[in-house]
Amino acid sequence: MNRDLKFAVLGGGSWATAIVKMLTENVDTIHWFMRNSDAIEHIRTQGHNPNYLSSVEFNTKQLLLTDDINIAINNADILIFAVPSAFLETELSKLKISLEGKTIFSAIKGIVPETGLIVGEHFNEKYDIPFENIGVITGPCHAEEVALERLSYLTIACANQDKAEIVAEHLSSDYIKTKISDDIIGTEYAAMLKNIYAIAAGIAHGLGYGDNFQSVLMSNAIREMKRYIKKVHNMKRNINNSAYLGDLLVTGYSVFSRNRMFGNMIGKGYTVKSAMMEMKMVAEGYYATKSAYKLDKDKNKKTNTPILDAVYQILYNDKNPKKVFKDLTDKLD
Repeated sequence: MNRDLKFAVLGGGSWATAIVKMLTENVDTIHWFMRNSDAIEHIRTQGHNPNYLSSVEFNTKQLLLTDDINIAINNADILIFAVPSAFLETELSKLKISLEGKTIFSAIKGIVPETGLIVGEHFNEKYDIPFENIGVITGPCHAEEVALERLSYLTIACANQDKAEIVAEHLSSDYIKTKISDDIIGTEYAAMLKNIYAIAAGIAHGLGYGDNFQSVLMSNAIREMKRYIKKVHNMKRNINNSAYLGDLLVTGYSVFSRNRMFGNMIGKGYTVKSAMMEMKMVAEGYYATKSAYKLDKDKNKKTNTPILDAVYQILYNDKNPKKVFKDLTDKLD
């Protein structure tokens, strides 16, 4: 397959900014779509994103910035989507051109609320994109550490190994190591679920639980993740690999984790609305919790997911976090 392909990144947040930074190490020009025209103008004149990872300095000659999603998509072969899942369909509704022939990689860690599907399945079912043209970019990797050029690891999953290798090559650098996987469904569900478990870790911290409990919570979370993913897509996978367990741990423990931060605020007594208003970035796990809970409930037999259930009860049924977690402690082992 031709290695000389054009890339477009769609999104203006921290993860999109980090992906653009990674690509600039290997690609001469990158099409970059974001809806904030003021941010685009700032990047063009000042060389950095004013709202996210502002320490990252770009060579603007490498960037083809636009607030028109059609321009970015029309001029690229590989599209990397990094917009929050809750807003993906809103952006896609602006499309006036076809996605036929495009290769789509999702760097989104959530479920599309309009369809209740993970992003890859959403593109496959709604836009008829074959799975061989769909891939996933997962961690463990925080955008903030990419900005600092701290050694980080990515897993690139795609049914087409050649396309996975191409994207991996273009994202690799001295500070980014990549590996490829064929588990595109499992890695994407894992990326979505770990945000929910990070909210749980944050709630526990806000409530005053210590490291001993956190270790038990994460141990149970990886087993819960394994049960959930096996139910939706049963194939041979090692849940202890970095794309699953590693991503869960960094999101559950890192000070850079917005989902953990969101949960911490809930545990300290913030309402959901007040916590969301105070945060400048979207906590994907909030939206994922409702979709993941509903998806599992709609299956013939509900999976044993006490942590997911607890987070759902707190966020969507307005249950008292202290009481819910007291009940949860009796369900963990």
